[in-house]
Amino acid sequence: MSVTAKNANEQLALDFFAALSTGDLDNLRPFLDAESVWEPMVKDIPGAGSYRGNAIIDDFLGPVRGMFAPGDPKVHPQTIFSDGDYVAVESYSDGKLQDGREYHNRYSWVFRMNNGKIGTLHEYMDSHYVATLFGL
Repeated sequence: MSVTAKNANEQLALDFFAALSTGDLDNLRPFLDAESVWEPMVKDIPGAGSYRGNAIIDDFLGPVRGMFAPGDPKVHPQTIFSDGDYVAVESYSDGKLQDGREYHNRYSWVFRMNNGKIGTLHEYMDSHYVATLFGL
């Protein structure tokens, strides 16, 4: 399924996922500023917490993506809609872990955009799947 943006904020979200799916985390820095906040809406699994500014990449995404094969997982947006500064996306992600196991998870994302940057990002996923996959 191909998703098409209807406005600049939706395009920003889609461009962000394209950059995230490259595996090169430095590609994400232009989407963020010192006040950007990414919060996975989970507890007791790798990556739980709230991350701001450069910590999003350095303290969160770097270690989490390090559990995967280089360049994985890929994010595949399925649905997108928006209202003003808010953008919601449903997606799935797939890829391989460092040990070769397959990864398939479903996500919902709620962005609040702020002047062409990501202001806040709430990430929802099947945390039970992640906990089971990693033996937690």
